[in-house]
Amino acid sequence: MNLPNRLTVFRIVLVPVIVLVYIFPYAQFGIEPRVFTVGNVSISIINLITLAIYLVAAITDALDGHIARSRNMMTTFGKFADPIADKMLTTTMFLLFVSRGIIPVVPVIIMVCRDIIVDGCRMIAASNGKVVPAQMMGKLKTVLQMVSVALILLNNLPFELWGLPISKLILWFAAFVSLASGVSYFTQLKGDIMESK
Repeated sequence: MNLPNRLTVFRIVLVPVIVLVYIFPYAQFGIEPRVFTVGNVSISIINLITLAIYLVAAITDALDGHIARSRNMMTTFGKFADPIADKMLTTTMFLLFVSRGIIPVVPVIIMVCRDIIVDGCRMIAASNGKVVPAQMMGKLKTVLQMVSVALILLNNLPFELWGLPISKLILWFAAFVSLASGVSYFTQLKGDIMESK
């Protein structure tokens, strides 16, 4: 297994680590996580630790693709596992936030349904011998999701100090871009999807 693929697998392994850190029942074990206050905003050290792990995972996402392309180390496994690792990471974070009532469920449903539809479209295209490269809109969606997760973990700091709901705006913008990206993929592959034999 080459380096880019190892980084992808490492990113997948970090997903359950993030879940454990974020939802571990600290109080039941007599642990009181430290809480920091910035202005009128409180933020738990658990959020900061989760953010640190998430950022490491996000960095591996950028690294594995760069290394694979620059060193001509792209593999079938990498093409398969890399997008799965990305979706596992971001979707897991959004589900954790929804489970705690931090964000609304609707934008998460939009993004998850988009991913399912796009994956289905790609599978149909692959069965017809077509390789569908990632679109710029899809890449923008991923960046927006990652920024949204980071801001949510930071309780919208520093924007919360000025009462600006930037984390919520980016979340909804990510959902909108995700939906538009899904429509674009479907339109591009409509001929393959709708063909009858």
